[in-house]
Amino acid sequence: MSDTLIKIGNFSIKWYSVLILVGVIVAFVMTIREGKRYNYSKDFIFNMMFWGIIFGVIGARLYYVVFNLNIYHNFWDIFKVWEGGLAIHGGIIAGLITIIIYCKKYQVRPMRMTDFIVPGLILAQAIGRWGNFFNGEAHGAATTITILQNMHIPNFIIQGMNIDGIYYQPTFLYESLWCLLGFIILLIIRRLKYTKVGQPTAFYLMFYSLGRFFIEGMRTDSLMLGGFRMAQIVSVVMFIVGLGIFMITSRRGRFEDLYSKDADQQIKF
Repeated sequence: MSDTLIKIGNFSIKWYSVLILVGVIVAFVMTIREGKRYNYSKDFIFNMMFWGIIFGVIGARLYYVVFNLNIYHNFWDIFKVWEGGLAIHGGIIAGLITIIIYCKKYQVRPMRMTDFIVPGLILAQAIGRWGNFFNGEAHGAATTITILQNMHIPNFIIQGMNIDGIYYQPTFLYESLWCLLGFIILLIIRRLKYTKVGQPTAFYLMFYSLGRFFIEGMRTDSLMLGGFRMAQIVSVVMFIVGLGIFMITSRRGRFEDLYSKDADQQIKF
């Protein structure tokens, strides 16, 4: 499976870069549309997403590099993100910090914004995982073609998981499908009559973390901290945070702080 979409002379465009970009655009557009439905300024949402994505990508790269310093013998290789090496947890942490700072500056509730963002984010994650497929990374342990065929996995994926003559578990696919399911559920949650502000965010944190914890245990390229898989540690923390948010929001009155309520004021620039 080639990792290159287009190659002209020495110039090439990688599948990884294209799919990450597609995911970013999807999350960007979905968030702007949802914010507009609740009378938040398009300029405000656009600027928030712009800086959130910029620092999110930087955070995702730095997170990955910190746990893989031994493979970067050339300083400039650190900037070659198109070759792979973005850790979603680093992106989530950096992006969240950026959004909180930005919202506080303009006196907007950060939780309201993260509720707008998480459906597009988890869909972007589902799309971005396919970049790992083309790079031949984020796979699981060695397996057999028979086992993969019995799982009714499409043949092109099975052949893509044949790396140097060895078949591997397509854990990228498992996570992509898990994220796609989460995206569908989030769309439903946002339209429920009594969903409260913060609950879509809480669901995202718990749902993604639950799936990532178990899928990470199957991978062979985990970022490690001592003898522990870093992604599993962060997943546990994210799940607990999500559970805490859900418990706090659930204590509010039935008609209090509903997600479907329009913004108290429209932000204009």
